[in-house]
Formats: sequence, structure tokens, C-alpha cells
Amino acid sequence: MLRVILRYYHTLKYLQWIQIKYRLRYLFARPQWATFANKAKAVKVKTQVLKWSPGIASNTSRTGEKEFEFLNIKQKFAEKIDWNFAEHGKLWTYNLNYFDFLQQTNISKAEGLHLIHDFIGQEENSKDGMEPFPISLRLLSWVKFIQKHQIQDPLINQSIFRQVQLLSATPEYHLLGNHLLENAFALLFGAAYIADQKILAQAKAILKEQLEEQILADGGHFELSPMYHQIMLYRVLDSINLLQNNAIKATDDLLVLLKTKAELMLGWMEQMTFANGKMAMLNDSAPGIAPEAKDLLAYAKRLDLAVKKIPLKECGYRKIIKTRYEMIADVGAVGPDYIPGHAHSDTLGFVLYHRNEALLVDTGITTYEKNARRTLERSTAAHNTVCIAGEEQTEVWGGFRVARRAQVRNLKESPQTISASHNGYQKIKCTHHRVFDCQEKVLVVKDTIAGNKKAKAFFHFHPDQKISLIGKEVRGDFGRMLFSEFIEIEQVDYLFGNGFNQTRTAQKIVIAFEDYLETKIELQ
Repeated sequence: MLRVILRYYHTLKYLQWIQIKYRLRYLFARPQWATFANKAKAVKVKTQVLKWSPGIASNTSRTGEKEFEFLNIKQKFAEKIDWNFAEHGKLWTYNLNYFDFLQQTNISKAEGLHLIHDFIGQEENSKDGMEPFPISLRLLSWVKFIQKHQIQDPLINQSIFRQVQLLSATPEYHLLGNHLLENAFALLFGAAYIADQKILAQAKAILKEQLEEQILADGGHFELSPMYHQIMLYRVLDSINLLQNNAIKATDDLLVLLKTKAELMLGWMEQMTFANGKMAMLNDSAPGIAPEAKDLLAYAKRLDLAVKKIPLKECGYRKIIKTRYEMIADVGAVGPDYIPGHAHSDTLGFVLYHRNEALLVDTGITTYEKNARRTLERSTAAHNTVCIAGEEQTEVWGGFRVARRAQVRNLKESPQTISASHNGYQKIKCTHHRVFDCQEKVLVVKDTIAGNKKAKAFFHFHPDQKISLIGKEVRGDFGRMLFSEFIEIEQVDYLFGNGFNQTRTAQKIVIAFEDYLETKIELQ
């Protein structure tokens, strides 16, 4: 019982007052859809014809008549689409309600209108789909689709009015982070479409405050997930597209801010992209969810935006580029203290690419459900770092919760060396110190444990890498790994997250040691 109380204490103590305030407000007096449905009946909705330049086409998720595929799970509805369908989990239901499929290249105007009207026909009974987050993404999709095809439909306009009003009354201040930004982007698009100056002012206020808060000085999104960074960058680019193409009252200052943040975000993305065009899958990141870096860069170019590169600093990631390899190390915070829901226990971890191929990787994510797999994927042992005495560096729990969290100390950097320690093991009175010595053909990782406890170091190989443990060496096409002063070394299977609900069998090396371990990775 005491352990549970302490876990909640160390989780809740970081919340901002506004999060607590809105949690209580929505618990006892949450605005309901019916209120705005009745209001909409008495209002003649006026809309503004908006112009729209080509953006980014979405991945194919509507795969056939009444057939959809989200998160690598396909579902065909026999009779009518059930917008409340929940058998594949809440995130799948959310995706169905996002309507992102309207941006597919093969969706015609007639097909899109049919799907929108089908939803409106069931809108009154919508459950998860009327939560603020799916409303936000659906509004963005609908307004972009309407702009593209220059549609004027009273039924759709009434529905957009209802959804904008409900979203305006229920912004996700209890969550903050990317959720609140998504709300604000949607309010911007919705208010522009229905020409509502009050809601436009609300959207502007949230965007200006949150973009300054959430986009770090080096351009990274503060939740430290490359996937969410790309999603937020996509929203910023879409908003620039909207404001550049339309004379929307009192938005000049917002457009300047959006352009400034976009150029910084583009620079961060380029730095975090490997030479083969792939982004590092760090924290909550999975392939196939966010637009690709190349597509975002092409979109930015069409919008006449520059790429502004600021050296990686505030985000806590560091990238080393050598002739034969690229490495990204994590020597920063796990995420913003008050919203670390997408953070993992991965302090002082790293990922390594060799000759444009993934070599050492994070194990990836396959689910957002609150289950054992989710806990494992966020754990210390799922990353290329060190676990001491079986404890977690950072106490991840409950799907999106974090209690005690590791904080980096004594960070020192030079062009070839990164050195840092963290206090994540203070409960057992231990400290982990790691040094990355990045030579031209060799990467040396030095781990020191202070506290007289046994530890384990983990090295997760990408599924495409075939390795063999021969004596005290790990050998593969990449070269070899050598270890000093260890107690035991073993090669073990693990399940690599190849996207939501998909895994591949891969190999990891686990080294038990005390006090000190030196790992030398010799790259061919």
C-alpha cells in the first residue's frame, strides 16, 4: 500500500495546477454534445470559402468498401460502419474517427462525402469519437477535404459548427502537451471555416502560448518523441498553408510565429534523421504513423520555408557522425515533468546506424494499451542502457504514467566524447556513469557503477542483423563487439516492435557486471 501511495505521490507532484483544475472541472461539469447540438439548430452557420495548396497525402487506411486498416489491424464492416467499434482497442477507434483517410490520393469527392454523412448520421450516439482529441483530428481532416473540393453542404457545416463549439468548451488542459496543441490547430481551422472570431482568438492564444512552451530552443518538440515531433511539424505546416492562402483577420503575428517554429523544427528533424532518411524510433515512436521526413521537407519547400539548424542541446539528444556510423545518445530528461506520458526509461541509452543500416536500436512500441507489453517496451531493459539490481532508472507505469524519474548529471562533451551520469538509482544508493568515446572506426562505451550492486547492460540488435556470440566476442557483418571485466554474457531473443501490433524476432546481448564494463564496437 505504501509503495502505491508513493508511486502516486511521485507522479502527481509534477502536475501543473491548470491540469488539476481542468480534471476536476471535467469530472463534475463536462460540457456535453447535446448542448451544442441544440444550439446549432438555432444558428444559421455561415462559412468562409478557403483556398488550399497541396499538402501531404495520408497513408492508405481505407482499404475498401466499409473496410479500414489502422495500427496494422484490418476490419471490414458487414453492413454499416460502426464508428464506436471498440474490439481492437481505443486507439484503433480513435483512428477510425480521425478521418485521416480523406487525405488519401484515391478518395474521391463522392466517397468522402458519403463517409462524412455516414458519420453525421450516427453523430448523436458517438462515444470515443466525441472526445476532444478525435474531434480535433477529424475537424482538420474535414476542413482540408472541404477546401480541396470546394464543398458547401449545410449538414456538414452544422456538424462542424457543433464540433468546433464542443471542442472550444473542452480543450485538453488536463493533459496539455501535444493534445492541447492538436486542439488549438483544429480550432484554428474550424474557426477560419465558420468565421468565428471569438474561437479564432482562442486558437491563437493557445497556439502562441503552447508553441513557445513546447518547441525547444533547438527546435525539438518537448515530449522528445521523433514521431510526435513530425506530427506536430505537419500541423504547423498545414497551419502555414491555411494562413498564407487566406486573408484571415488578425493572424499575421501567428503566421510569423508558425514560420519561425517550423524552420527550427525542420532543422531538428534533419539532424535527427539518419543518412538513409530514417528517423530514430525513440520514446513512443513507431513507423507508418507520422509523415516521412522527406515528405515534410518537400511540403516545407512548397511553402517557401527554410531549414534552420540549431545544434542539439535542450532536447537532450546528441548525434555523432563518423565515416562508418551514426550514433544518437540520450543524455537529457525523460520529457517534460508534467506530461511524460510518451517517455521511456532510457537515460544514457543510444541507437547506432552502421553504413546506412540500423545496427543497435530501441526495441520500439507495439501498443498503447495498459498491459505487460506496454510496460516492457517502456522499461530500462528494453533500451541500450544499464539496469542496476533489477530496478528501473525511471518508474514508468500505467501505460502513460511516470513516478520517480532519472535526472542527468555531470554532462561533459567534446567533439569525440560524451560523458554523463544520472540519479535514477538513488533509491538503492547507486549511480550509473557512462562515457561514449566515438573514434572513427570504433565506438567505445564505458559504464561505471558506484554503489556495490550488480548490473546488466543491454544491446539490442535490429532484426536484420545476424550476430553470433563466440567466446567473449559478438561477431556480425558490422564487425565485432568486445567486452571487458564482465561476469556473464549471453545472446537472447527479443521481440522488436515493428510498428503497432507487429513484432519481429531479433537478438540482444545481455552482459552482467559489477563496478565497470567497457564495450568496444569495432565497425568494418
